[in-house]
Amino acid sequence: MSSVNLMAREVAAKIVFYGPGLSGKTTTLRKVYETVRPAHRGEMMSIATEGDRTLFFDFLPVKVERVGDCSVRLALYTVPGQVFYNATRKLVLQGADGVVFVADSQAEAMDANRESLANLEENLLENGIRLDRFPLVMQWNKRDLEGTLSVEELRRELNPRGVPDFETAATNGRGVLDTLKTITRLVIKDLRAKRIVPPPRPSPTTPGGAPAGLEAQLAQHLHQRQPPSAPVSAIANTATLSASGLSPTPVPRTLTTPAPPRVEPTPVTVANAGTGVLGPTSALAPGDLFDHARAAEAAFTAGDYTTCVTACTDAVRRAMAFAGDGTLAQQAFLLHVDGADLLRLQGLSTQSHLRVDDAAFSLYVLMQVFVRLNAVGLPTAG
Repeated sequence: MSSVNLMAREVAAKIVFYGPGLSGKTTTLRKVYETVRPAHRGEMMSIATEGDRTLFFDFLPVKVERVGDCSVRLALYTVPGQVFYNATRKLVLQGADGVVFVADSQAEAMDANRESLANLEENLLENGIRLDRFPLVMQWNKRDLEGTLSVEELRRELNPRGVPDFETAATNGRGVLDTLKTITRLVIKDLRAKRIVPPPRPSPTTPGGAPAGLEAQLAQHLHQRQPPSAPVSAIANTATLSASGLSPTPVPRTLTTPAPPRVEPTPVTVANAGTGVLGPTSALAPGDLFDHARAAEAAFTAGDYTTCVTACTDAVRRAMAFAGDGTLAQQAFLLHVDGADLLRLQGLSTQSHLRVDDAAFSLYVLMQVFVRLNAVGLPTAG
């Protein structure tokens, strides 16, 4: 289920709290919900039943602090503990990136703990996952009660693999966040090993020595690479983007590049389809978009300006997608691509009679996007 936004350096991961009925899974999530700042949590959903406090699942999207240079957004689930809800447990477990096994520390619950742990291993195997190769943390819950088993005995019976474990009392929150932080680190480590999460990268520093944020890093790279720009009204750019329907909210802009001069087609500035000489657009193109750039340049050389504009529009859309999920306006903001240029290009793609300067402008916008991608190292290799 994990997903990654490379530009925002944000990882979304799913963690499931597994264990026998009434072991404290739902209480654990409630304590997390109470502890996390309201701005960093979503709505908690729970369905109570007579036999257990969770019939289906609890879902709690939580944004936690950074791990390395990646911001992490967690979706936390619990499963029903009763044996006859195993089909539901299988469904909730699908797509999980990590599991917290919530064990009841009371002696009379040991059989239920063993049964639930064996059930977890069996359900993971049905999804092609071995428990000994999966991010797992053991939570010894109800440590605030009298007459509980010792941690050594719990480890011997339930944790022969020696995965991280924590003593917790979900009713008062003791140890709950330590468990969550550890499973989060294990999940991120596993995703990096699978090359789903990009490795940490050195961060530029501000003049005072403090690491600069993502926007500052992008601004620094793009300032070194972008052509000279002239100040324009941020309000005008915002109004243009909003009026077009590119984004439901205004995107602030402070700088934009000047419109390109009107040019005539010449063999020097475009690729010659017969000779294989690279034009400036295809020379800048990432590997995945090279054919699109060559097609646009070939159409420009042949005087087929409508095909050139169409190819450029399609290539721009594909290139902007490397900035991650989001609206075109959000992608443009991250890459510092002029929104007015994108709007004009979109307008050209709907026209039937196009001139040479329209096609030249389309190539200019495509090159602008390629330059921005190259400046921030996108797309990444592999």
